[in-house]
Amino acid sequence: MTKLSEAYVRWADLEARGSSVLYETWARAVAADEQVLALVEGLPPGKRQPNLVFAAARAAGGPVDAYERLRPWLVEHWSEVRTVALARATQTNEAARCAVLLPALSRLEGPLALVEVGASAGLCLLPDRYSYRYRAPGGVVSLDPDDGPSPVVIECDVDDPALVPARVPEVVWRAGIDLAPLDVSDPDDVAWLRTLVWPEHDDRRDRLDAACALAASDPPRVVRGDLLADLDALLDCAPPDAHLVVFHSAVLVYVDPAGRARFAERMGSLDGTWVANEGSRVLPSSAGVPHDGRNVLTVDDVPLARTHPHGRSVARL
Repeated sequence: MTKLSEAYVRWADLEARGSSVLYETWARAVAADEQVLALVEGLPPGKRQPNLVFAAARAAGGPVDAYERLRPWLVEHWSEVRTVALARATQTNEAARCAVLLPALSRLEGPLALVEVGASAGLCLLPDRYSYRYRAPGGVVSLDPDDGPSPVVIECDVDDPALVPARVPEVVWRAGIDLAPLDVSDPDDVAWLRTLVWPEHDDRRDRLDAACALAASDPPRVVRGDLLADLDALLDCAPPDAHLVVFHSAVLVYVDPAGRARFAERMGSLDGTWVANEGSRVLPSSAGVPHDGRNVLTVDDVPLARTHPHGRSVARL
């Protein structure tokens, strides 16, 4: 079995199983399909991940159906799939991730100035504009913005009442950085964001539509740039009288180990707080946490909790 085949099986086991039956079966089928694997291996290394390949196939018009129907279409239309994969990136902008970031953000002394690394369209830069319903052992805790309930309501399971945020944080400034920012007012960009949502996840697509509509009324600033070369220039724009918070979710996994180390070193000297929501194998500080497909929420490189990659739950370590 090739490394790519193993990667697809691992993704099926840890990411898709229990979340998307279709994507799990597709990933296992591709892992055993030498012809399709060869096509995928023709992509640059950073473009071979299952969620990008599958989203590119769907965006190019592929059938969202059993692999037996997808496969002949995929082989015949590979040039179109390749074009989409090369032009796009895995920029899943899941607003529900704000629910698993809030246990950290709500405990910081404010007001906050937020900088998101790998911001995509900037939907996670709006944690103060969403409503939350935390299902905790003692019951449901509701949190709403100061001006009333939001059209975006995020539900999240919490296993420890101590992790339930006490409030929605006050945000006075926000900005993001991304290699290829997406625009919530661009129908093509929004269509790509919808395609990145896994097939069975209708609730996530509905939430995405509501979050995009909310963001379009007052879009967050997201600049084009590299997290190593261009971040400092953006940080210099933050107001000095606010608590600076740099955060990111499932971003450093796409950065090589040397780049991760440089970024972590920079965050170590940050005049503010660093909040990371990454896989357990991404940052050395999380290396001791079992790898089960969930992310690890860390604050200033100290692990705090396990989080569902799409924001559905947060659990004490």
